Amino acid sequence: MSETATLSSKFQISIPKAIRAAQHWEAGLTFAFIPKGTGVLLVPVPKREALKGFAHGASATEYRDRADRF
Repeated sequence: MSETATLSSKFQISIPKAIRAAQHWEAGLTFAFIPKGTGVLLVPVPKREALKGFAHGASATEYRDRADRF
């Protein structure tokens, strides 16, 4: 899928409909911009409700620390 968009004079970009539909993105979604070399990675920020139970069963006592690395 190859889609393009143009940066407006107000520094805005419209995400092409094909991309929005394929990703199921809706209006009001918040995004994070992550610099990657000469480009930028656009990632939707999950809502708190979507993260509920994400670390279920994780133990705070059995984790690797920087001292464990070689």
